Amino acid sequence: MRFLVNPNRFNNFSDIIIKPLTIIAGIFIITGLIFSLYLSPDDYQQGSTVRIMYIHVPSAWLSLMTYLIMTIYSIAALAFRTPFGFIINTAVAPIGAVFTLICIISGSLWGKPMWGTWWVWDARLTSVAVLFLVYLIIIFINLSFENRVVREKIAAIFILVGFVNLPIIKFSVDWWNTLHQPATISKLSKPSIDPSMMTPLIIMTFAFIFIGILVAILRVKTEIHNRKHNI
Repeated sequence: MRFLVNPNRFNNFSDIIIKPLTIIAGIFIITGLIFSLYLSPDDYQQGSTVRIMYIHVPSAWLSLMTYLIMTIYSIAALAFRTPFGFIINTAVAPIGAVFTLICIISGSLWGKPMWGTWWVWDARLTSVAVLFLVYLIIIFINLSFENRVVREKIAAIFILVGFVNLPIIKFSVDWWNTLHQPATISKLSKPSIDPSMMTPLIIMTFAFIFIGILVAILRVKTEIHNRKHNI
């Protein structure tokens, strides 16, 4: 597991898995699209609009997962003096921002026919918009300071502060009265989603995960290379 904290070991491990990972990601995305577009039924209320879910939900999960990973690496970098944590933060912040943007755009496309509007300032949507702004600020910090040590520490501290928004996003539909529907998948209860829709959702989620990992590997390798050559 040292490849998770050591740049050289990470490079060696990523060289081994990058080709198989590319193939697996391709298989999942193709399979997911087939299930989502052709094998998944229309919803009795939403019709074919429900298929936006297969993009919206995985992107929402990945936006939160990416930030959680950044939080863990920020703790490792600041508390345990693990420089690789700063590399991870710099590399994956744009990925998290993209997933969050996809979540917001797909949610707006889904909300227009369902709610009659592209956007409402309810708790869930507002907290996700805040998450997107947090990602942008992290990216801005990483581009703003000439002193790399200073900017990395400031970004890591800001990541830890911004973590408070994650439970707000997660539990906003339970804490406040919002237009956004409650979670349909929970560890504590049986999913309220039909298996015919659950299958493509799971496949698309894994597709997003593998694509996210693949892009993250490439960005981390680039960041390691740039630091070695002081670019």
